[in-house]
Amino acid sequence: MSLPDRRAQAARVIYAVSAQGRSLTQLMPPLLADCDPATRGQLQDWCFGSCRWYHRLEGELKQRMRKPLGKDQGLIKALLILGLYQLRHTRIAPHAAIHETVAAARTLGAPGLTGLVNGILRGADRDGEPTPATDAMTTSHPEWMLGKLKGNYPEQWQSIAQNNNGHPPMTLRVNRRHLTREQALEQLAQEEIDASPCPWAPQGIQLARPVPVDQLPGFFSGHYSVQDEAAQLCTTLLQVEPGQRVLDACAAPGGKTGAILESQPELAELVALDQDASRLEQVQENLDRIGQFATLKAADARDTDSWWDGMPFQRILLDAPCSGTGVMRRHPDIKLLRRETDIKALADLQLELLQQCWRTLATGGRLVYATCSVFPQENSRIISRFVNLQLDAELELIDADWGQDTGYGRQLLPQQNGHDGFFYASLRKNPAAQI
Repeated sequence: MSLPDRRAQAARVIYAVSAQGRSLTQLMPPLLADCDPATRGQLQDWCFGSCRWYHRLEGELKQRMRKPLGKDQGLIKALLILGLYQLRHTRIAPHAAIHETVAAARTLGAPGLTGLVNGILRGADRDGEPTPATDAMTTSHPEWMLGKLKGNYPEQWQSIAQNNNGHPPMTLRVNRRHLTREQALEQLAQEEIDASPCPWAPQGIQLARPVPVDQLPGFFSGHYSVQDEAAQLCTTLLQVEPGQRVLDACAAPGGKTGAILESQPELAELVALDQDASRLEQVQENLDRIGQFATLKAADARDTDSWWDGMPFQRILLDAPCSGTGVMRRHPDIKLLRRETDIKALADLQLELLQQCWRTLATGGRLVYATCSVFPQENSRIISRFVNLQLDAELELIDADWGQDTGYGRQLLPQQNGHDGFFYASLRKNPAAQI
C-alpha cells in the first residue's frame, strides 16, 4: 500500500466515524487484515489519533478556513483532519506529511482540491498550533460531554479529560488455575517483559510497555488474558462460591465471564447471555483459550421468558450497556459517536435490565451492577431509582480503597498509567423486605 493510499484509507475511516456513525471496532479489522506490521501500526495510530484529537483539530481547521467545506466534501475534511494530526502529534517530517496528504486528495478523487489541502497544511506548519478557542477544543471533547464532566466533577474534570486523551497501559489478568501472580511476574521477567502487580486487582499485572500477545509466555494456553484492572474487580465483588449458579447478563466479549470462571472452579453453572449472537462467538473463543466452559445464550436479558428456565441465580453480574465514557482512551471514537440524548436512552435501558435481571436472582443472592461510564446518570442515579422502586433490594457497602464512594456504589475515574473509568454497585435480595 503506497503512502498516499494509506492516508486515503485512513481518511475514509475517519469520515466513516465522523459522518456516518460507524465505529473503529467495525472499521479497523478489515482495513488491517492484510497489512504488514509497520503499516498496521501506522494506520492504527492515524485513525485512533485523529479521532482522539478530532475536536481540537476540527477547531483549528475552522480557524484556518475562510468558508467551510461543502457537505459533499466530507472525505477531504477527514483528510485535512488527518493531515493536521500528522503535523501536531506525530514525528513524520512536515514536508513529507504535507506532500503525501496532498497526493491522497488525488487518490480520493479530488484533484481540484489539492491546492486547498496544500495551502491549509503549509499554513498550519508555518504558523504552529493556534491557541484553542474553548475548553472543548483544548480538551478535544464535544461541548455537551465536557459540560457533563464539569457539572459532575467540578474539581476533577480537567484530569478526567486529560486522561481520556492518554494511552492506556496494557494490563493482564493472571489465570489462577495455571499460576500465581508471583509466578507470572517471574515468568515475564525471564522473558525480559517489565511488569508490576496492580494495586487493587489481586490477579492483575500491568506491563511497563505493551507487547504483542504472542510474546506473552503461555498466552495461547490460557495463562493470561488482557483485561483492564477496573474490569477485573468484578470478581472481588461477586464473591462466587462453590455450587452456585451465576449469570453474566451482558457477557460479550467474555473477559468478565472468564474471570468469574477462573475465580471459582466448582460453580454449578455459569450462563453467559448476550443479545448479539456474533459477539457470543468471541466469548466462546476466549473460553476455549483459557480452558473454561459456560452455557452461552443469545437473547435480550430483558426478555426473561425467552431465555430463563426459572431456576434462580445466586450471583448475577450486570455489566450494562453504557456510554463508554470511562474507556474513551481505548475507544476515542466514542467522542464522535455519542450524542447527549443517548444518556437518557441508556439510563432507561439500564434500569429496565436491572429490573428484569432482578427477577431471576435468588433470595439472599447478590447482583453486581457495573458500567464503564463516569456519568452518575448511568450509575448512582440508576441504583438510587432502583432501590426506591424495588423494596427487596438492599444496597451493600463496598468496603474498598479503590475509587470514590458515591453513596450508591464506587466510581473509578480513568487514571494516567492506571485503570479505566468504571462504576460498581452491589445489591442483595433481602428476604425480609420482599413484597
